[in-house]
This record gives sequence, structure tokens and C-alpha cells, in this order.
Amino acid sequence: MIHSWKMTEVEKTVAANAPAPGALTGSAAIHPGKSPLMVLQANGLLTDFNKPVQEEEVSEDVLRAQEEWDAVETVQPENQSEGTGSLQNQSSLISFNEALAFFQTKDLSEYMMKIKPSVPRSGFSALCHWLFGPPRLQHSLHEERNLVFAMGLYPFDNTEETHMRVLQTVYKRLTGTKLDCPRFGGHWEQIGFQGSDPATDLRGTGFLGLMQVLYFVMEPRTLSLARDIYKLSLHETQNFPFCVMSINITRIALQALREGNLSKECNRRQQIIAVINDFYVATFYHLYQIWKSQHKTIADSGYVIQDVTTYVNKNPRAVIRELERYLSEKRANAIGQMDSPRGGNAGKDSFVGVCDLEPEEEEVDLV
Repeated sequence: MIHSWKMTEVEKTVAANAPAPGALTGSAAIHPGKSPLMVLQANGLLTDFNKPVQEEEVSEDVLRAQEEWDAVETVQPENQSEGTGSLQNQSSLISFNEALAFFQTKDLSEYMMKIKPSVPRSGFSALCHWLFGPPRLQHSLHEERNLVFAMGLYPFDNTEETHMRVLQTVYKRLTGTKLDCPRFGGHWEQIGFQGSDPATDLRGTGFLGLMQVLYFVMEPRTLSLARDIYKLSLHETQNFPFCVMSINITRIALQALREGNLSKECNRRQQIIAVINDFYVATFYHLYQIWKSQHKTIADSGYVIQDVTTYVNKNPRAVIRELERYLSEKRANAIGQMDSPRGGNAGKDSFVGVCDLEPEEEEVDLV
């Protein structure tokens, strides 16, 4: 038996008595009594959107509901063979372009009035920025830029099928499951959300926070990298909440666009969305390099994100080029591995340290 999207009374009862959002159930704590999310929150990277639920005595109805829920068939791993007959509650994956079309045809005027596409400057600061700052974004790209910022304000909507499919697609591509999972529940913590409702984590980046991770897992060139980073996020000692980290990187990307640090690349390519997506993946890859090669833990998260933010804003083109080199090498290694299956080192990742990335000299710091 597989549940439909609408929660039954049983599921409502269980959800009402579920652990408070933000509480992790795993054993990934770095310090006694502190979960990875608690450490991130202490570092100022999380916002506690929900007050903890007071503990109450568990009633017989709740226990009975829990027993019924435990009896429900769980989602099947992707590598298991499909049984005969059709699978219920199995929505199709959604591509980034299909999800983007939703916003391109949506009336976003309410959000367009609220966007802040650039940093307001006046006086000496404005003069220095004009003289020494990055080039201005070409006017022909303003509409696409504004769409990005509008998505950054657009909230998750449970009534929108597109929103639901995006959320399900991200979960399926990272975990390898085939069937849809419940809208609310502790399973979202498995992919690195704070609690049982992913929507509460999107308040800083709006739906753009989901759109960028959707791009990451649905783009064939970057899917294996996304899964490598996700695998590291589950490491016994180097673990971190994947989706929370992703949302922080979306914040970095939005701010880089707002500050004008991506204008030069956008003007060169005559694109906004493609550039900010590449910058997002490149920033995530840069953080992944540091985290894995330098054996960082969740206790280092604040310092790592701060250093990554500074570096990628000063060298946006450099980090994108480094991502391009990595993807090209990985593709070449994959081809070589197919030609020579026993080639011992084929397909291995090679990590580049921060000092190995050459800064782009023409990029000038903002004043």
C-alpha cells in the first residue's frame, strides 16, 4: 500500500507528534550533545524558523497510528528491480528547464516590485565603484536578472504541482529512490534539510534555493559531482547537511549577482541564469575540495563558508574555469575507463588546493 499526496488522518496524527523541525536523529554530532545543524546554527548559518514542540504523553491513538504508518511500504531503491504492474504515487522527474518555464509564464509582478537587483550606493562609495568596480550589467540582461531575484523571493507552494515535483526530484536523484515520499517527515533530514518541512529552509533564498539544487542533480555533467558531495555530507566525521549547505551557496550566488561580481561573465556570455547556475556549482565544488582535502568538519563550517565567499567573489571566473577543467577531466577519465576497464587510476578525483587556483587579476574588489 502506497500513500497518495493528501495526508490521511493516520499520517496527520503521526506528523503532529513528530520531532520538532531542526532536530536530527542521526549520529553525526561532532561535539557531545550538538548535532551538525546545531553547530551550523551556532555559526550563524541557520535560522530557527520554528519553536520546539513541547513533549506530551503519547496516547494510544498515536501509538496505533505509528504502527499503521510503520506497516506502509517504504520507497524502493533505484537499483532494485521493478515489480510487475504500475507503481502508484510515482511522479515523473522534472527538468530544470521545465521548472523554469513555470516561472517564465507566471505573473511575478508582486515579487518584481520587491526585488533588490543591485546594491544602492551614493557619494564616494558610488564613485569608487564606478571607477574601480566590476562592469555594469548590460541593459538587455536586466529582465533575466530580475527573474532570478523574483525566484529568490517566491515561496514554496504546496498547491503547485511543479513545486512538488521539484522537491521530489531532488530527493530521488540524491537518494536513488523511485517512489514519492511524504511531503512532511524526518526523511527530509536525510538529504540535509533542517527538519520535517523543507519549505522552512527556503525563506532566505525562496524557490531559487530548490531550483539551483535541481539544476545540480538534473544536469548530466554535474550529477556525479552532486552525488559525490552528497556522499561526503554523510561521512562519519566530515558530515554536513547537504541541502542547508546548498541554500547557503545559493545565497552566495545571489549576493555575487547583486554586487555585480558576475556582470562581466554575464555580459560575455549574454546569459544570467546559466552563469549563476555555473557559479553555484563551481562554488559548491570549491567548498567540496576544501572540505574533503583539508578534512574539515561541521565545526569548521562558519570559517570555511566565510573564506569560500570571499574567494569566489574575488575570482568568479577562476572558480568557473576550475569547475570546467574538473568536469572535462572527469569526462575524459570516464571515457578512458570504458576503453581500459582495468586502468587502475582512471576515474579518480583529483583535488586542487585553494592556493593552486590562480586569481583573476582583472577582477577588482568592491569598495
